[in-house]
Amino acid sequence: MDRYTVISSDCHAGLPPAAYRDYLDPQFRETFDMALPMQKAMTDKSEQIFLLKEINDDWRAGVEAHLSGAWDYQQRLNVLDGDGIAGEIIFPDGITQQNSPPFGAGLSLPTQNIVAELQWAGARAHNRWLAELCAKNPQRHFGVAVCPLLWDIDEAIKEVQFASENGLGGVLIPLLTQGFKPYHHPHYDPFWQACEDCGVIVCFHSGAAPMDEFFGEGFPESDQSQYPGAVGIYISEVFFWTYRPLIFMLWGGVFERFPELKASITETGQGWLLPPMLRMLDHHFSDNEFSEKLGDYRGHLSMSPTAYFRRNCAVGASCMPRADAEIRHDMGVEQIMWGSDYPHPEGTWPYTRERMIETFKALPEDDVTAMLGGNAVKFYGFDEASMNAIAAEIGPLCADFTA
Repeated sequence: MDRYTVISSDCHAGLPPAAYRDYLDPQFRETFDMALPMQKAMTDKSEQIFLLKEINDDWRAGVEAHLSGAWDYQQRLNVLDGDGIAGEIIFPDGITQQNSPPFGAGLSLPTQNIVAELQWAGARAHNRWLAELCAKNPQRHFGVAVCPLLWDIDEAIKEVQFASENGLGGVLIPLLTQGFKPYHHPHYDPFWQACEDCGVIVCFHSGAAPMDEFFGEGFPESDQSQYPGAVGIYISEVFFWTYRPLIFMLWGGVFERFPELKASITETGQGWLLPPMLRMLDHHFSDNEFSEKLGDYRGHLSMSPTAYFRRNCAVGASCMPRADAEIRHDMGVEQIMWGSDYPHPEGTWPYTRERMIETFKALPEDDVTAMLGGNAVKFYGFDEASMNAIAAEIGPLCADFTA
């Protein structure tokens, strides 16, 4: 084929906040009506802290219709086709379009100042709508359901089953477990078992971090003048918090006990942290003479943590620069899955085709094929023939990537 099959491992979608009301269970709608203005106010404050508003307003000017593809299906298709993207992995949205799911059921899935019952309600509202969106073309859209796992394992298992029965192939679970059992605890084994049995992928997406440590207690209402450099600290550490739960699962033997379980990590600044993380895991597993005094912390594993990572995990490499592509073998070329991060300003849209060429130009065709779409086809279970048929019409030309 003379065109690449492209699957974006990182796209976002969500309704304008007021529209989630129709997808909530009726008993939560009155509370939703009262909470909606507060959600808008908090989002506005978060936008101010991250200095997004002015930049975001300039970026949006004149392209609002295309950005409405975050919830408008036809506009979404227009963007995907224009970008040359045949398939996509869809996570919830957030500050950029101010369309995060209600009651704290967005990407970060916080637990502080959250009512568990309401967060579950918001997650289910989003998941119902997302299932409708993906059902318009299930071969093209892979939806990731929001799952506030920490509150209740039984409820989380129900959401895994809902996802499986309604065309959603993944579940987004919290990155931060402070105050709850961490992910190497067998408390979560019934959940991992349900995901494995249903073929539902466990997904982690960057964004969450201990915000009060960076921006002060009560974020986003804290006095930012007292916390100089907070944003720099946050962006320097946020990717660590994305990898952290996976390290718990790798060392904790989760993939030993559930060998068919899959997990992905997305928008991780992979070039900065992934290669040294893998070297660290190998060092602590293989070069045991440096830590023999700590006893046998490997006996429950039949493989190294890195081996489980290679077998069970993949990386959604959104915002992927050329420098990352050049160290693709250090990261694992079989696990890297390019992503556009639509509709976020740090992503590639509206220059996706140009950015893809900048990142992958003159690299071996087999490697480019894998990272742009082939790895995602295998990991997320897309129908390859269907993806290739779409790509034959809209995909980027292979010739444009040659030297």
